Amino acid sequence: MTHRMSSVQLPVIPIVGELIREHPGTISLGQGVVNYGPPPSALERMNDFFKESENHKYKPVEGIAPLLEALAAKLAAQNRVAVNERNRLVVTAGGNMAFMNAILAIADPGDEIVLLAPFYFNHEMAVCMADCKPVIVWTDENFQPRLDAIAAAITPRTRAIVTISPNNPTGAVYSEESLRAINSLCRERGVYHISDEAYEDFVYGNAAHFSSASIPGAAPHTISLYSLSKSYGFASWRVGYMLIPEHLFVSIKKIQDTILICPPVISQYAALGALDGGSNYVRERVKEIEATRAHVREALQSVQDICRIPRADGALYFFLYVNAPLKPMQLVERLVKEHRVAAIPGDAFGATDCCSLRISFGALKRETVEEGIGRLASGLRALI
Repeated sequence: MTHRMSSVQLPVIPIVGELIREHPGTISLGQGVVNYGPPPSALERMNDFFKESENHKYKPVEGIAPLLEALAAKLAAQNRVAVNERNRLVVTAGGNMAFMNAILAIADPGDEIVLLAPFYFNHEMAVCMADCKPVIVWTDENFQPRLDAIAAAITPRTRAIVTISPNNPTGAVYSEESLRAINSLCRERGVYHISDEAYEDFVYGNAAHFSSASIPGAAPHTISLYSLSKSYGFASWRVGYMLIPEHLFVSIKKIQDTILICPPVISQYAALGALDGGSNYVRERVKEIEATRAHVREALQSVQDICRIPRADGALYFFLYVNAPLKPMQLVERLVKEHRVAAIPGDAFGATDCCSLRISFGALKRETVEEGIGRLASGLRALI
């Protein structure tokens, strides 16, 4: 194994997935997926793919023109973001690829990327794979950014500050004020703001999503990442996209042409169909997810004496601090083996000083919520 790869943590989702497979009947509160699939319009649009034999050949590195136009229209209508001569859209094979593209385009080995903790483990892994240094800045007790701590972490080697809102793994939704302040800090310090918005549609109650790219003057230093995986039930179709400053376009094309050549064209047609179906499909399913979230939150009250359950106004997660004399992975293993319920260990997200778990409610059906959270609650009590 190379030195570069030896510094990269093991991917925790497959590890927990294998543990689940070894113990049939386990209810998974692990991987962040939704319980629905693509809209019918996505599957219908795939018929157009087969009508043209040229679709079986390579297509543009940055994505097919009809999808780029549809995504630009979506950004204008939903995110108040204009695609113009100052920026460019690039379709990717999922949001993770978009992030890797960004890191390789803006950073040299030894450069620093600021991650807000708890961080998304694949972001930290990508930074390490690029031979860069993740600089970890902890959020506050409500998982909100601390601007003073972020500013203090910037050095001459800093190339970007990464925000995820709505957040994976915590479910926190960053305020417009915080995101504007971070974006302004990036402009002042000459670093990029990488804004991961994969969970943009999953906000609950009075929470609201804000896209930093909508800020006037943000285009030259803002890289925005999006995904269809969650909102449209597209996880295995691998369709994401990124809005980048114009000056990064050549670098991104070099990276993507080498790794991918072009995003899967049949998936791009499906994405066109999904967008044709409009946001009503997503809104209706997010309402169902929100109802599930409410059931989960209510059920978690039964363990609030042994867990700290921070507010989570978005995404598909709760991040629990557990008062247990166990390491997170030890707790996960015992929950699966002894109580047939799975979660993700919190130390995968950088929370190494305590016992913590990320639980996901997106894949749960209403009828499995009570059983799944019931197993988690009884398991925690038995083990603590």
